[in-house]
Amino acid sequence: ERLRSSPNTRAVNSATLAKLPRLYDTAAELKSVARSFNVDPARHVYLGSRADEGTVKSLDLGAYRVISFATHGLVAGDLDGLDEPALALSAPEVTGNSEDGLLTMSEILGLRLNAEWTVLSACNTAAADGEGAEAVSGLGRAFFYAGSRALLVSNWPVHSAATTALMTTLFRTQAEHVQLSRAQALQNARKTLIDQSVYKNPKGRVVFSYAHPLFWAPFTLIGDG
Repeated sequence: ERLRSSPNTRAVNSATLAKLPRLYDTAAELKSVARSFNVDPARHVYLGSRADEGTVKSLDLGAYRVISFATHGLVAGDLDGLDEPALALSAPEVTGNSEDGLLTMSEILGLRLNAEWTVLSACNTAAADGEGAEAVSGLGRAFFYAGSRALLVSNWPVHSAATTALMTTLFRTQAEHVQLSRAQALQNARKTLIDQSVYKNPKGRVVFSYAHPLFWAPFTLIGDG
């Protein structure tokens, strides 16, 4: 309860937040996940100016079985004034509102979820280093307390395109094979990346495959697998 009501001790510089590099693959990733569940992306995928703190806090998140954030995961100290783990949402310059653009651990504790699992498709969402940034007791524990029964989190910085391929395959597999557990669906998605997936340059030439663990191993399923 103390964490839920305690604000950051220093203000975060929103200009610094706006300088975070854009993740161009995330829009396609979230739309693909939505289509796997026959959900209209136009209604239930929030991108750009719609991906703001106010939206997250005002939505009835308890109605969603799967909640996915495809963005930057930050630990304390990544931005000036950030004293706790957070997910980066759209900056105030994009949304036009007064929120700082960071969904912090304290704010996540105030959400009300009923999700079968929450996907944190971002870098370091299970990171255990940095000032005030404990692993599952950080962002992960906050989502558990908020009501999610399982989490998919990353243990180190991830390759954006590979993560999009993994998430797309994961949720398509789960939708097509409902008898599989979440852990089995994740295992099958990893095998698909190892055996079939490659990264191509704009000219269509294969640059490398995703067989190396660097691309598929960062993510860990925690909770009800």
